Amino acid sequence: ATEYHLGLLKAKLAKYRAQLLEPSKSSTAKGEGFDVMKSGDARVALIGFPSVGKSTFLSLMTSTASEAASYEFTTLTCIPGVIEYKGANIQLLDLPGIIEGAAQGKGRGRQVIAVARTADVVIMMLDATKGEVQRALLEKELESVGIRLNKSKPNIYFKPKKGGGISFNSTVTLTQCSEKLVQLILHEYKIFNAEVLFREDCSPDEFIDVIVGNRVYMPCLYVYNKIDQISMEEVDRLARRPHSVVISCGMKLNLDYLLEKLWEYLALTCIYTKKRGQRPDFTDAIILRKGASVEHVCHRIHRSLASQFKYALVWGTSTKYSPQRVGLTHMMEHEDVIQIVKK
Repeated sequence: ATEYHLGLLKAKLAKYRAQLLEPSKSSTAKGEGFDVMKSGDARVALIGFPSVGKSTFLSLMTSTASEAASYEFTTLTCIPGVIEYKGANIQLLDLPGIIEGAAQGKGRGRQVIAVARTADVVIMMLDATKGEVQRALLEKELESVGIRLNKSKPNIYFKPKKGGGISFNSTVTLTQCSEKLVQLILHEYKIFNAEVLFREDCSPDEFIDVIVGNRVYMPCLYVYNKIDQISMEEVDRLARRPHSVVISCGMKLNLDYLLEKLWEYLALTCIYTKKRGQRPDFTDAIILRKGASVEHVCHRIHRSLASQFKYALVWGTSTKYSPQRVGLTHMMEHEDVIQIVKK
């Protein structure tokens, strides 16, 4: 009985929190938002408390100079920069520092978090001297506005219907949710007809995320800055944590490793093109997401190319032999070379 009660309370809390976070429709005075036009092949948002070194990091990594000083809240708007790495342009956004209570709109926190939702990867900048406290607070702020860090989407099929009641099924043994609890949570959201299928053992919180449906699941790198101010043992402990990288912007330590990790988290691949009878063009790569097929490459080159496509020749790690004749569905891998033959 206690579990049902807790599940119900969680559903009510999630519902009321969502109502609290939605700004009232009556407020007419519009503040200036600071969303920046999306550019480049991927977008990375820098999130962190004031004075952890976000602006210094942006100035080091990109050609953009972001004002940095030893007092808090030096950065007041969103400052974009571009990292050029492995032929890709990665847009890096230096966001103002967020404070506790940002999700409720303190210190323009809501706008900062809204920009973070549009990014492909979040870099959470933490001060190595007080990283634990900052990390917990920031995770809590992002959780409360529906950003789930380093989690995959719960594998639950959920579809509201016009009638027929609630049909509940699961393909695995459930230890955290039961049919009764699922029905209670759905009733709390005024859903009385739906199909629910659990394909993995999920918690009530994850089920609520599926019902609400506006959650963003994104990879996050925890970057501990100012490691020159702590002991070697502490640096070693922080570096061994999952999804963590230790750096020092002041002494320019470990920045190249951070770029490598960022590339891995963005899951980008470079594809090179080749014209018939000519050498491949290694100066201008096509940047795509991991798991892109030949069809994606065609669309990126020209939108009418896929309709005139006959076959493609591919050199690289995705083929059994080079060159291999492939069709539109062939999956490309990093640094493959492709030659497209039209009808």
